[in-house]
Amino acid sequence: MSVATYEFPLSEKVRNYLRLEQLFKQMDTTLDSDVEFQRLYFFDVLFTLLDLLERLDLRTDLIRDIDAHEKNLVHWSTHPNIDNQALENALHQLHVILGELKKTKRLGSSLKEDRFLASIRQRFSIPGGATSFDLPNLFCWIQQPEEYRNVQINSWMFQLQLVKDSVGLLLSYLREKGQFKDILGENGFYQDMVDSKIDMIRVRSDATAGYYPVLSGNKHRYGIKFMSLNPAPGSTGAIAHTVQFQLACC
Repeated sequence: MSVATYEFPLSEKVRNYLRLEQLFKQMDTTLDSDVEFQRLYFFDVLFTLLDLLERLDLRTDLIRDIDAHEKNLVHWSTHPNIDNQALENALHQLHVILGELKKTKRLGSSLKEDRFLASIRQRFSIPGGATSFDLPNLFCWIQQPEEYRNVQINSWMFQLQLVKDSVGLLLSYLREKGQFKDILGENGFYQDMVDSKIDMIRVRSDATAGYYPVLSGNKHRYGIKFMSLNPAPGSTGAIAHTVQFQLACC
């Protein structure tokens, strides 16, 4: 059985973290490609990521969350069964990232000053705007040797590495907070109360069964409804039979 994991953020902050994580993953898939249109896709994702960073006060959220995790780990250091080496490594990683965040005024802002990126960015906001006749400089860049392109790409990626590391670290801690448990959803539905502060709900279900989960709710309670991928004509698409799945509250 092929299993799919669905993640539902319960706060705008975590929603933004997940968006950024996905954009970085999309960007990573283009880095080793020598296909011309994959190189165009790299810039498309890069500019989407920069647009998101410019709209968010991400630095404040990252500093607050990493600082909270650092304090929690210090508290855990008093536990008699703690792995001290692992704890020290985690604290060091948090301390380094927190220090870099506090030194940085605006995440990714240095890329706005890059002349080449600035000369092509506006065309990517126009549907079909990144063509060879609109951006001959970009298509000239694409034809340059791989070594030349990689130097510039690595430079751009380096300026975003702090964001990538911070978001990745916080999401890994968040996911580790929730342990999956087996659930039966009668009539394709499950609901529960929220008895503690949670930021994300994770659902694992059979990816080949032809249905997917949809979450609704608020900070007090939530419901998960399973919907058919290919509903019958005139049907709402809601699954009517019992669904087995796994749930983790993080």
